[in-house]
Amino acid sequence: MLPYSVLDLAPVTQGSDTRQAFANSLDLARHAEALGYTRYWLAEHHNMPGIASAATAVLIGHLAGGTSTLRVGAGGIMLPNHAPLQVAEQFGTLASLYPGRIDLGLGRAPGTDHATARALRRYYDGADSFPQDVAELLHYFEPAQPQQAVRAVPGAGLDVPVWLLGSSLFSARLSAQLGLPFAFASHFAPDAMDEALTLYRRDFQPSARLRAPHAMLALNVVAAPSGAEAKRLFTTQQQAFVNLRRGRPGLIPPPIDDIEAFWTPLEKAGVAQALACAVVGDPGEVADGIAAFVARHRPDELMVTANIFDHAARLRSFELAARALQSLGA
Repeated sequence: MLPYSVLDLAPVTQGSDTRQAFANSLDLARHAEALGYTRYWLAEHHNMPGIASAATAVLIGHLAGGTSTLRVGAGGIMLPNHAPLQVAEQFGTLASLYPGRIDLGLGRAPGTDHATARALRRYYDGADSFPQDVAELLHYFEPAQPQQAVRAVPGAGLDVPVWLLGSSLFSARLSAQLGLPFAFASHFAPDAMDEALTLYRRDFQPSARLRAPHAMLALNVVAAPSGAEAKRLFTTQQQAFVNLRRGRPGLIPPPIDDIEAFWTPLEKAGVAQALACAVVGDPGEVADGIAAFVARHRPDELMVTANIFDHAARLRSFELAARALQSLGA
């Protein structure tokens, strides 16, 4: 059966707060564990009122502590914001607390605006050193040598799976060179997906961490008892994308009845392109849509995300998605 997982941004909805967002994420993680999801990843974003997963490693520890078998990880840690040693120590700590259950996905975007990126890492030089930072981070997870001047404590010698994330050919190429698993951000930037997968699989070099290429794709899935309800729920994500592009990111908005009255034709086209990898509908439509996506792109794993305003509707959507995914292996 194709492994399937959850990507969460700990959304903060209008009328709510971060405390409730964290409670909802824990509830969803427990729900996902019971439904057979493999991983539960949280994404690092900063200076965005509607996303509460900025302190990603802290929230990973909270969710791992509230579940028992689910793999919990970062999808991802934006490495240009951090010193590699600190990331190794944080995830070495998590792996020591929850052995065999922690994943570390790495991205090279800042996950925020330029001013905030500089505030996060005061000597910020951009993402040009990303390959060197990845190599340094991987080194800290290797067994420490007797004369090694700097080591990650904890971290050295621990088995922490490291993934590279990306929405372009850069990370696909680097993943292939380093022999690492690769996760493509097809849920919001699908344009280079096919080319990146081809490059990654063609150029993959086996490593001590991974013997064969392993690619995961992300997919927006919004499922509801009726197609009309699912389409209405999806307007939350559509509005959030438009608000971000208007330079007004805010709390996650409730769904609306008439999305056409909300956006301009140009904004509609931009959102349609960004969210092209989306399956929205009733259980039958979702099952058919996921099956078609998997048949076309042949991922080794699938990561499902859903930015839904109502928590109960979000739980139901992930449940219907799990049923559809399980039917693929039937």
